Amino acid sequence: MIYRVTNGDLCVGSLKVVNLVTASSLFIGDTKTVTLVSAYETPPESVIVGVTTPLRS
Repeated sequence: MIYRVTNGDLCVGSLKVVNLVTASSLFIGDTKTVTLVSAYETPPESVIVGVTTPLRS
C-alpha cells in the first residue's frame, strides 16, 4: 500500500494534548516513516496463547 499525503505550510503555536485514545495517532511536523505497533493493556497472565476450542452453538 502506498499512502501519500501532501501538505502545505503549517505553523503550530502551541498544543495541549489532554487525552489520546487507543488506536489514535498524533503527528506534528514532517513524518517520513510510520511504524505500526500493537500493545496489550491486559496483564500477561490473562492472555491466552495457543490452540483454542471453538464453542458449539
